[in-house]
Amino acid sequence: MQFGDKVMSLMESAERQVESAFRHIEKTIDLNQWKVISAFQKHKVSDYHFASSTGYGYNDRGREVLDLVYADSFGAEAALVRPHFVSGTHTIGTALFGVLRPGEHLLYITGKPYDTLHKVIGKPGDGTGSLQDFGIGYDEVALLEDGSPDWTAIAAAIQPNTKVIGIQRSRGYSWRPSFTIQQIGEMVRFVKEVNPNLIVFVDNCYGEFTEQQEPTQVGVDLMAGSLIKNPGGGIAPSGGYIAGRQDLVDLAAYRLTAPGIGGEVGAMLGATRAMFQGLFLAPHLVGQAVKGSVFASAVFEQLGFESHPRWDAQRTDLIQAIRFTSADHLITFVQGIQKAAAVDSHVVPEPWDMPGYEHPVIMAAGTFIQGGSLELSADAPIREPYIAYMQGGLTYSHCKLGVLTAIQHMVDKGLL
Repeated sequence: MQFGDKVMSLMESAERQVESAFRHIEKTIDLNQWKVISAFQKHKVSDYHFASSTGYGYNDRGREVLDLVYADSFGAEAALVRPHFVSGTHTIGTALFGVLRPGEHLLYITGKPYDTLHKVIGKPGDGTGSLQDFGIGYDEVALLEDGSPDWTAIAAAIQPNTKVIGIQRSRGYSWRPSFTIQQIGEMVRFVKEVNPNLIVFVDNCYGEFTEQQEPTQVGVDLMAGSLIKNPGGGIAPSGGYIAGRQDLVDLAAYRLTAPGIGGEVGAMLGATRAMFQGLFLAPHLVGQAVKGSVFASAVFEQLGFESHPRWDAQRTDLIQAIRFTSADHLITFVQGIQKAAAVDSHVVPEPWDMPGYEHPVIMAAGTFIQGGSLELSADAPIREPYIAYMQGGLTYSHCKLGVLTAIQHMVDKGLL
């Protein structure tokens, strides 16, 4: 692929700039890789654990050990890891429905959650089987202008029937910092001082292995994520995980299957090997993607665009937000990411009304796993301000190719 002198000069300048950030990422990769391998070794993972199961999936030792390895990798009491979760939204919904009951209250303290969760929360009497349709109350506390929690408003919003405090770790479609593990720990301490019986739940999507700890290691009671994002390592064909306190994971398992059945059954349908191997690879591949985000931030800052987080900021998820000045810039950028894909590079993304979203969305997703967000991808709602959200990349080389291709595409269209 040919790039002009301007693009090559940008690449060389940015790579010199980010050397110190890359060294920190490599340290995080090492520590997380060793942690995961230690969990494999503790539970004596062997070839026979990769065998498939059918029907009810009774006595599937591979499935049982996979849960244990995930729990130890995340510093949690228990985990539920299944290919039967169809998305991150499904996994999060299963966790929330598992622990909440009619008449109880869910309070999100990190502002409005990600777009696809809005229908899960729903409205009273909407007839869709949403949380509010089942009589579960819901409120959210907006973040302060600097993106930090509004402690006063949070304390005022906690009601006698509040049972679950919701935290979204990643920015979603918001121009705000994602929350670090340290910040999540501070939120836990604050709400537990108000009411020690509150259950703190974290949507951990895009965050796994970006830092040296996970939310469950700083007091979070329950968290959930998707295997076609970070922990699946680009190999798991589908699925999600829920991890945290044993009693809460059990309740989520009853929601996934049925009361009295829980996590004791569920044929793995040949996915077990890929789920183990994906977890093994995840720390390294997440590090590759984080490097790509740092590089993208440095390059676009040199071009005069705002990026969030900045290249030298602490990273706590995969997502790199870039603010453009027009819809043309945004659409051209996303189309350029698609042009760099190994799969479907010939496809030209266009904005469309995607189910679960409130505005037309454009997505670049030339991935081996459909919707796999650990693979290089980019998406954006077509609304002001024009912000593109880039994430993933199984190799840093592919991340770099995607960024450079997108910039060259913008140059070719006269936008730079």
